[in-house]
Amino acid sequence: MEINCNPMEYNDSIKMFGKWLIIIMFLGCLPFYISALNKMSPDQQLTAKQKNIIQIAALAAKGDLQALKPALNQGLEAGLTVNETKEVLVHLYAYCGFPRSIRGLQTFMEVLEERKAKGINDILGAEASPIQDERSKYDRGKENLEKLTGMPQTGAQTGYAAFTPIIEIFLKEHLFAAIFERDVLIFAERQLVTISVLSAIGGAEPMLRSHLNICLNVGLTPEQLQHFVNIIKSTLGKKEAKAAQKVLDEVLKNR
Repeated sequence: MEINCNPMEYNDSIKMFGKWLIIIMFLGCLPFYISALNKMSPDQQLTAKQKNIIQIAALAAKGDLQALKPALNQGLEAGLTVNETKEVLVHLYAYCGFPRSIRGLQTFMEVLEERKAKGINDILGAEASPIQDERSKYDRGKENLEKLTGMPQTGAQTGYAAFTPIIEIFLKEHLFAAIFERDVLIFAERQLVTISVLSAIGGAEPMLRSHLNICLNVGLTPEQLQHFVNIIKSTLGKKEAKAAQKVLDEVLKNR
């Protein structure tokens, strides 16, 4: 009996066998990969609440109100209260101005009205606690800044603070006292709002660098900050994510 062996057919068979072998190996490893993901510790992940804070802050700062609406809905569904969402939109004004903040709040009002019309009653959540501290806002802001940066705020002013002292006063009294001491959001959540806004507006790399360092100081991990960059990429685009990644790499390298 004569057996014909076509070299081309033989090579095709080998290639096909190789492809199936790769697929089988992948399917065999997939359960272990999924298991590894499920075993990631909580401090390696951003929570659903944190993810939505990032998306809402970034889109509001960018002024993309069309995309902001579904993000606001998603945030409420993920467990953000009405007051927490308001606080996100209020906080961002310090970094991108009243116009973006107010347009974000107006959009949120529309979302709440639409949800109410559908019979959805969202959780209002806690209001900011009254401030019992009788020290000046400047001193309270100074203390908050020390907690955020992990460094004492002593010595002569330098840079922009020395060039224009009044802005240093505004920062201490208003941003780090009047805003940061409102306990509707914790420091880590406020920092996520801040770096989201700075990534969205662009051109603020020195401030983004400072606030990424603060993120690490208040308990966010390098893995969570990398996840932050990924969310910026899916929310805003490759350009903003690439710029944020560059600054994050510098921060982690110098820690």
